[in-house]
Amino acid sequence: MQYSRGMVIREHGAPAPSLRERKRERTRQALVDAAAEMFERKGYDETTVAEIAAAAEIGTRTFFGYFASKEDILFPDSDARARTTIEAIANRDPAEGPVDVLVRALETVAETDADMVSPMAAVRMRLFRTVPAVRGKALQIQMSAQQQIARALQAAFPDELDRVGAAALTGALTGAVNGALDALMDDEDAATVALDADRLRERVQQATELALRTWRS
Repeated sequence: MQYSRGMVIREHGAPAPSLRERKRERTRQALVDAAAEMFERKGYDETTVAEIAAAAEIGTRTFFGYFASKEDILFPDSDARARTTIEAIANRDPAEGPVDVLVRALETVAETDADMVSPMAAVRMRLFRTVPAVRGKALQIQMSAQQQIARALQAAFPDELDRVGAAALTGALTGAVNGALDALMDDEDAATVALDADRLRERVQQATELALRTWRS
């Protein structure tokens, strides 16, 4: 088997990122960090793409090679979360049911997704409530992810779920997570919630167990 130049094989056989991929990821993260800081300091509407790009030391045109819009930079890892859930469904254990797979996927996301406990997460929580464009983008992303996950779930468990059932179960999970986050914002400072990984996971898990209790039975 041949490998491209710069590709390094890790201990468990998965290829490590190449130098080019690491540089690209650093630039991408620099954009996210710059955007979070500027949205917090200047405000969302007052911050331009050009300013974010300049803070990350790249050109405005290059910015659009990483993110399609200013709204997209607020949700840098949304696609990865959906992929993680779909992968969990595809790699399910024969003994697992639909609820078990979704809960395991949620636990994996909570343990591995740094974006959920990042400065951008705190900014995103606040802007969701105050900026219509951000709220619209968030709902668009959520609906797209739910549809993808529901289709994968129904295909994996055709004898247990039809399309409506798969959509309802997926909606129960995402609704529980979003409802828990929304309630936490009412009770506590958004920045504190977003950066307290253990508390965030604990409260989201509680909400998920409550929402899926009927499905488990």
